[in-house]
Amino acid sequence: MSLDFTTTMEHTAHGFEALAALVLIVGLVASGARSIAVWRSPEGGGRAAYRALRETFGGVLLLALEILVAADLLLSVAVEPTVENIATLGLIVLVRTVLSFSLEIELKGYAPWRRRPQ
Repeated sequence: MSLDFTTTMEHTAHGFEALAALVLIVGLVASGARSIAVWRSPEGGGRAAYRALRETFGGVLLLALEILVAADLLLSVAVEPTVENIATLGLIVLVRTVLSFSLEIELKGYAPWRRRPQ
């Protein structure tokens, strides 16, 4: 069975999409376990557990978004490089970049281009 370049890139992109889904599933379980551990700890509690869940799963979401951008890049550029697909890719990357910035600000409490508050 001979695979051409386009088919190989399609399979690779679908592999990246599956990896992103796996990252989300495993990350959700790990984040939940960490949150429960914080909640059960003596200095923990509901607020600390919620904060731990948000911080941990927020990082997982950022990682999954980056993996999905790679999949979109492969599908749009390597598989079918039309002007419409490139424009769609640009829009997807823009939306995901805004989401990434929003998540990072939410997690850290300050914008990435600012110094960390003392």
